[in-house]
Amino acid sequence: MDRSRARPLRIALAQFNPVVGDLDGNTKRMVNWVERSRELGADLIAFPEMCVTGYPPEDLLLKPSFIRDNLRFVRRLVDASQHIAVVAGFVDLEGDIYNAAAFCNEGELKGVYHKVHLPNYGVFDEDRYFQRGRRCPVFEFAGVRIGVSICEDAWYSGGPLAIQATHGAQLLININGSPYHVGKRSSRETMIATRAMDSRAYLAWVNMTGGQDELVFDGNSAVFSPDGTVIARSPSFEEDLLVCDLDMGEVLSHRLRDTRVRSEARGLPEGDLLAERVATGEHARPPDPPPLPSPNHQPLEGPAEVYCALVVGTADYVRKTGAFSSVVLGLSGGIDSSLTAAIAVDALGPENVVGVLMPSAFTSSQSLEDADQLARALGISTRLLPIDGARAAYEAVLRESFDQLPPGTAEENLQARIRGNLLMALSNKFGWMVLTTGNKSELATGYCTLYGDMAGGFAVLKDIPKTLVYELCRYRNSIGGPGPIPSRVMSKPPSAELRPDQVDEDSLPPYPELDPILRGYVEEDRSVEELIDAGHDPATVCKVVALVDTSEYKRRQGAPGIKITTRAFGRDRRMPITNRYRPEGFDQIGHPTQR
Repeated sequence: MDRSRARPLRIALAQFNPVVGDLDGNTKRMVNWVERSRELGADLIAFPEMCVTGYPPEDLLLKPSFIRDNLRFVRRLVDASQHIAVVAGFVDLEGDIYNAAAFCNEGELKGVYHKVHLPNYGVFDEDRYFQRGRRCPVFEFAGVRIGVSICEDAWYSGGPLAIQATHGAQLLININGSPYHVGKRSSRETMIATRAMDSRAYLAWVNMTGGQDELVFDGNSAVFSPDGTVIARSPSFEEDLLVCDLDMGEVLSHRLRDTRVRSEARGLPEGDLLAERVATGEHARPPDPPPLPSPNHQPLEGPAEVYCALVVGTADYVRKTGAFSSVVLGLSGGIDSSLTAAIAVDALGPENVVGVLMPSAFTSSQSLEDADQLARALGISTRLLPIDGARAAYEAVLRESFDQLPPGTAEENLQARIRGNLLMALSNKFGWMVLTTGNKSELATGYCTLYGDMAGGFAVLKDIPKTLVYELCRYRNSIGGPGPIPSRVMSKPPSAELRPDQVDEDSLPPYPELDPILRGYVEEDRSVEELIDAGHDPATVCKVVALVDTSEYKRRQGAPGIKITTRAFGRDRRMPITNRYRPEGFDQIGHPTQR
């Protein structure tokens, strides 16, 4: 008897926002989601990758006590699996440690899958911690054969999903901790749709959401039909319980019409991967629940997607650290601080954001007006702390040492460092986290001041090029009524206002010219010759490359910030500080600008 035809299999995908290391809190919330799913008549619920521990736990994985405790909390999920199957990510211990998925049902651990393909590129370091899996179990549950895999396993066309499909899996569940960057969702969904079509199986892809240090997870969990169509999707960057009914008879229908999977099953070379079927025993299915519509949320795209990632990343960084509830930042009347303030308000609420105006003799009246207008539009409180008295005191102390030397970068940087000191003093006194306001273009070229505008706990715009800052400001002003960011902020030339009539273009190429060079050199590893061949001015390319290469020591001391691009400074791009390599065709022009 084909029990899969009795009624559709109801699955739930828990798009979940765990906290790294909060084993008790994560597990309690997961048990609650299991209970909700059971009440909705779900036969099975799947959670994201390593959701018990949070992802990525990094060197917590080197602590034996952490591994043991994680196993103890998995037992709670096993106990909760009455009348519903639970698939959840955890760390397994079997001689070595494995990135694993548990399959639980009726209060028993029916089987464990170990991740086969361990990513070790970009932000991933899984070879540092885990042993790779060797088995590809297919779980026989409620008359349905189910293959479980983890994240990277789905990116290989002949990998575990293919093996499970050729051994009869009708439903493939892939649990993920897939971090966000611009453009990733579209290419990822294309790949997952291809796996579903190649396997002629349903593919349930569940991702986590929320922020963890520099990473943001975008969610966008989805269920794909055997023809690769998205039949249900969770929203972007939000927790969600996605419930979907699957007619498993459709899988047989597709496979009878397309014999490729059947043909591969006759002769697929499995290498060192062992396929095995795991019987889960009888399952007490809940009474036939009423039909449910399958939600198919429209994913965010473009500036809306990036802006939401920044808001979620900021909110979770502040919330999950547990040491702060409010933030403080310098309001200069410029575009970077304006965008950072808007993101902070949307992440934390205006009552938890404090703006500090710190004018000097070089601060224009327009900048003060713009900062005040922004603060009033956002509804945040402000402090006015003029810095000229402190600057005069510093210069008096240094007068003898600087005697007969012309003023320059040192005097400019004093102002930035005074401002950094004032913000840190407010942080110490009131328990506010300092948000830095610098962007990726400035960090890349070293156009920033150590212990000045780089001082703080979190760099919201660390991976946002200057040209994208403008785009995000326009987007923020387009939503929710009158835009809070003054139009003059977006039209005036950007300036640090550390000397009379200063503008950024005194030290840097125009940002529309600079940012494409930085994208090519930093994110795409283009050579100097390739950048010049692409039409960029040779002298400008050499100057920009010199600035990037000699500013690594600054970036290494900067605050963490949210990964948005394909290659962010920090976890993504790890360059030596002491480094004399100069690519062929390089001709250093002048000296790096220091601020």
